[in-house]
Amino acid sequence: MIVDVHSHIVAEALSTRSGTERWRADLREAAGRTRLFQHGRELSSVVREMVDPARMAEEARADGVDHLVLSPWVRLLPFELPIAEARDVCRIQNLALAEIVATDPERFSALGALPMQDPELAARELAGLRRDGLAGVELSAVMAGRFLGDDGFEPFWTAAEETAALLFVHPTTRGLDMPVFDQHYLWNTVGNPLETAITGAHLVMSGVLERHPGLRVVLAHGGGALPALRGRLRHAYETVRAAGTRLQDGPEVSLRRLYYDTITHDRDLLARLIEDFGAGQVLLGSDRPFDMGSGNPVGDVRALGLAPHDEQAVLGCTATRLLGRE
Repeated sequence: MIVDVHSHIVAEALSTRSGTERWRADLREAAGRTRLFQHGRELSSVVREMVDPARMAEEARADGVDHLVLSPWVRLLPFELPIAEARDVCRIQNLALAEIVATDPERFSALGALPMQDPELAARELAGLRRDGLAGVELSAVMAGRFLGDDGFEPFWTAAEETAALLFVHPTTRGLDMPVFDQHYLWNTVGNPLETAITGAHLVMSGVLERHPGLRVVLAHGGGALPALRGRLRHAYETVRAAGTRLQDGPEVSLRRLYYDTITHDRDLLARLIEDFGAGQVLLGSDRPFDMGSGNPVGDVRALGLAPHDEQAVLGCTATRLLGRE
């Protein structure tokens, strides 16, 4: 089974047509299809189906993908809302996603949302989310101003390890507030991978993955810029006291505990990612339905000429194991 672990959805139940709350996605019918709007402007970056699960599955099948791991559009993660409201928003989303999975489990798994502003509450909610049939949680790289290595998230990491939840880390798309990112689409091409690199390095250097070696953390977009920083992190750990206060084994071990999706848009870079971290740590992703996604994710992997066992691991065997679908 070929599995795409990076596929975003705005379920109908999460739209303005299903309620009036300010957090809901603004979906409108225009030019014969459903379009996504924000602050009155259409998101032109949405270039494929994002609302109808059946149509999403049909598009995926045409790309050679059998199974989609759905996750929310990142702007629906309510990490800037008050705790009580954020909890309700997450529960609404999780119910909508769980219904999609229950209706068609052969074609869909899903990752939900949790009120990460309160890690202890998120830890308690995680067990219920898993019982409802969701495979895990989508996390933004920055939550309530904190990157993922912050000690305050410790209760959540404990619960995530205990429940074997799949954790998908995605950039917020607005985490680096610098004027240059308003130009030339740099907020996406550069800002997103930098944001992922920061939170990935924070996870590694703060020792989260040493304390919780059973965590199943997937970094979006091939880990962003993190793989290119491996040597700097290693050198700092070995030579600068401040960089080595929380690690026993060094950053290389933790970097190899992370999982990375295939969305690099560079086959040489993807081959190097697999070579450096192992085929078992790299998972197929498309980033559908956005313009920065891959239109041929399966072909991108097959073009590498990997050994059959490695190719199968990337295309779906590892994801199937992480989803508990072996």
